[in-house]
Amino acid sequence: MFGVPALRSEDPRFLRGEGRYLENVEIPGSLHAVFVRSIMPHARIVGVDAAAALTAPGVAGVYVATDLDLAPLPPSGTVEGDAEGELEDLFSREPIAPDVVRFVGEIIAVVVAETVAQAVDAAEMVAVEYEELPVVVDVEEAVAEDAALLWPAFGTNVAHAFGSESDEDPLEGAEVVVRGRFVNQRVAPAPMETNGVAVVPTEDGSFTVWVSTQIPFDVRDDLAETIGVGRDRVRAIAPDVGGAFGAKMQVYAEYHAVAAIATRLRRPVRWQETRSESMVSLTHGRAQVQTVALGARRDGTLVGLRAEILADMGAYPIGAFMPGTTQEMLCGVYRIPRVSSSGRSVVTNTTPVAPYRGAGRPEATALIERAMDMLADELEMDPVELRRRNFIRSDEFPHTTVTGVTYDTGDYDETLKEALRLVGYEALRVEQAERRARREEVCLGIGVATYVEITAFGGREYAAVEIGGDGRATVSVGTTPAGHGHETAFAQLASASLGIPFEDVTIVHSDTGLVARGEGTWGSRSLQIGGSSVFEQAEAVVEVGREAAAALLEVDAADVERVEGGFAVVGVPDRSVGWAEVAGGSDGGALRAEGRFRMRGSTFPFGAHVAVVEVDTATGAVRLLRHIAVDDCGRILNPALVRGQQHGGLGQGIAQALFEEVSYDESGNPVTSTLATYQMPSAADLPSFETSNTETPTDLNPLGAKGIGESATIGSTPAVQNAVVDALSHLGVRHIDMPLTPERVWRELRAAHQGSPPVRRDAR
Repeated sequence: MFGVPALRSEDPRFLRGEGRYLENVEIPGSLHAVFVRSIMPHARIVGVDAAAALTAPGVAGVYVATDLDLAPLPPSGTVEGDAEGELEDLFSREPIAPDVVRFVGEIIAVVVAETVAQAVDAAEMVAVEYEELPVVVDVEEAVAEDAALLWPAFGTNVAHAFGSESDEDPLEGAEVVVRGRFVNQRVAPAPMETNGVAVVPTEDGSFTVWVSTQIPFDVRDDLAETIGVGRDRVRAIAPDVGGAFGAKMQVYAEYHAVAAIATRLRRPVRWQETRSESMVSLTHGRAQVQTVALGARRDGTLVGLRAEILADMGAYPIGAFMPGTTQEMLCGVYRIPRVSSSGRSVVTNTTPVAPYRGAGRPEATALIERAMDMLADELEMDPVELRRRNFIRSDEFPHTTVTGVTYDTGDYDETLKEALRLVGYEALRVEQAERRARREEVCLGIGVATYVEITAFGGREYAAVEIGGDGRATVSVGTTPAGHGHETAFAQLASASLGIPFEDVTIVHSDTGLVARGEGTWGSRSLQIGGSSVFEQAEAVVEVGREAAAALLEVDAADVERVEGGFAVVGVPDRSVGWAEVAGGSDGGALRAEGRFRMRGSTFPFGAHVAVVEVDTATGAVRLLRHIAVDDCGRILNPALVRGQQHGGLGQGIAQALFEEVSYDESGNPVTSTLATYQMPSAADLPSFETSNTETPTDLNPLGAKGIGESATIGSTPAVQNAVVDALSHLGVRHIDMPLTPERVWRELRAAHQGSPPVRRDAR
């Protein structure tokens, strides 16, 4: 249906180092902002002395909250107002803290100077006097009756509570029940390009905003309010974005401060995070403690699930909606007749938590897939067989789960079958048994995970397609890539629809001055919604072009067909006209169509992952030998782009399983604020991934496509975790929380050998 280019059209400029990132944008006369951040996790600000900083070389200004009077940033929409309408106000964040700081890294002041070095030196001269307040870091401690409170006036740290009860006990009739407490640890997105913004006033009273973001239209709208001008007076441009992963979906406090200062000084002001700043001020992800009970009959048929979710939101609950997504997806790929769940979004004295690649869905998959493996172990049943007995069958779609979510299409057994074939599952189980019989010190583990996730979340996206008098096409679209390959995908769609060479299609995106509107990039929505919009507008241009060509060819439009390069009379290919002539002869010398595609509901990609590991029982070291990913994202339009998303997602999902964790000490101080202490893997720590796909198209969009950007992250993490536990299950190990570091694995082994659970350090 769609021609596939040999290479991503974006790649040459990136490979040659010609990408244009925020730091590459030259802005003459720009001042540089550096933020003075709290070194205390919870404290009252007694005073800020900026006198020395104001006299430092190159300093143009030092600003505290009262100087800029910025509007508060609201929490998630799920944090609803109480009877007096004050709850949302309580949990809102002041962009610059006026009186109380609630996490290390919160902004207290901003220094603006001629150079970055001058601003850094002056910021170090700003003296802040604190009155220390009680700290709570652990999410379970935060809900205790005697917990320190971030907002004493509210009386609790629970910002949002939710629940879903079945009519009867979900475990009633279960012959076997397994129970667990799982920690889905806090992680840092750590994009290669850190956060940043530049605000440039222009002579006519408008503003240009350069920003590393996924949502330039939201940035434009919010900063227009801060500046105090109409949206049409602010142009937001996201140049090449070096990684985002959900963390660049916020309109950050720093953006508002920079915009306000640029407005006041009538000079360009720019800011770029340092890496250590990014680790404490860019939002974090995951951070859930889950308590689960899964019941089944002796034959493995699932009876019901009970789950409780404690979600750590950090100091401000901007991501309080995410545990609700976890709750919706608790059933996974299984027919579970009863589910009872409850959850709380809880504030702690830590960096705020917000969407990060998967945003609530990886947590749900990790919960149900660990519970399924524990149940298989209890039943002494192969984990593959247990899954197959409970899969939603391919003839049951669309399928509505008891949590109220309707899956569009699926064939869960097919992806699992393919993954098992690729890994050679039966042979691996034989090898594992032989190695156990020999009591080898290095144990083999095979981990299986099957998943389904929700993408697109409904919604709409803008696109415009125009053919100029030169016969070339310009496509404008409202999404913003951060390494995704949008320029390739959208040009491919337009090329195929229009019959114009791929290289003759120009894609315009990420600039509110050039694109009429847009929703941005999140939730694996870009191709299925943005691409469908491009497809629809291209098809509309074809129809307009057909009418114009018919007039030029002096035949009825019904007798004209679209051919490569233009139009021809049906059955008479010699009577043809090219796009350049058709467009050039129309009013305005161009053909154009624009609009928004609206998708009814969401799509549900799925897949199966198998991880093979070796675990050294003497040291606890884990070595990932192989990882097989079979992901189904509906109809595949470009295999290279799909593989790229799979490989990137696998790297992040495996990293969570084995390496990454944001940690705080008991006093609330971050101890993983640099890449020397935050264990992010390199390519040398990971094997060559083995990826494949099945294709189960959706009928919710004309492309038949589903999302792929987050899938591999969702499937890989529990597969690796299950593999490590499987390697040690014959030694009495039932569960190990992530990340599966050598020390943690060794301690669990030691505890299992001694017949008692280990003393768990706090998972924060």
